[in-house]
Amino acid sequence: MQIFVLKTPYEQLIPRLEREVFEKALDMESGYVLDFSDRTFNDFFFETVQIDPSTNVGLFIGRGTSKAKRLRCFIEKAQPHLVAKVLRELWEYRDARTYVSDAAAEEKIRKTYFNVIARFEGRADEIDTTGIEAFEPSVTLEELVAAIRRDLDAKKPQAALDRLHTYCMKRFASLVRKHGGGECGRNDPLHSRVAKYVNLMKRQHSLTPMSEQILNGAIENFKKMNPIRNDQSLAHDNETLVSMEEARFIFDSVTAFLRFSKAIDGRLFKD
Repeated sequence: MQIFVLKTPYEQLIPRLEREVFEKALDMESGYVLDFSDRTFNDFFFETVQIDPSTNVGLFIGRGTSKAKRLRCFIEKAQPHLVAKVLRELWEYRDARTYVSDAAAEEKIRKTYFNVIARFEGRADEIDTTGIEAFEPSVTLEELVAAIRRDLDAKKPQAALDRLHTYCMKRFASLVRKHGGGECGRNDPLHSRVAKYVNLMKRQHSLTPMSEQILNGAIENFKKMNPIRNDQSLAHDNETLVSMEEARFIFDSVTAFLRFSKAIDGRLFKD
């Protein structure tokens, strides 16, 4: 299960005024989370979202070792739907143990807390861009990745299609090169680069029939990107763009294949 997403800083995910109320609701000011011990904190995550913090440490490290800091890391790194589920369950846990003496103050806390949850539930339909990464040191590549993500954050996948095409041209040229296939020609179309990569994978790896089928199918899928990029994207002065739904489908399909290729050839990429 893919549980990591693009890492937006915690402080940007939850605005300051909401964050103060949110953290007060969970008693995070002193480094705790409600009345959890380290053991019950781990148990809560495993029972709620089947994630064990003691083994999935990557989701919980980076800010410190207190339970509050580990929760902030999880909010920062995990997929939005997982964050929303955890926050809802934390409220249920809190609600069952909190004695309310000031109903008006409690309602204000509750409203702010669920505004935070809604923020993550609204992000849950975002395109998973974990497959789009700066796979080698390059300022140009980093800016290309950032530009794609900016358009996706703005809910404009159509605007990012030409840059997705450029990214894939670079990505598969790099994969071919790293597999010993030499340099791709400057004018080699995208599907030709994908075909070179697929053929190298077939020769160098023992692939399952399903993996081979996925790789073979990718060649035709990427071939279809060429006319879309040329005739229905912002790459040229086109009259019409591909629809939002079609652009999203293209992104989902391309990024799924990029994640797949990384999974079966992970030694070429840093985790």
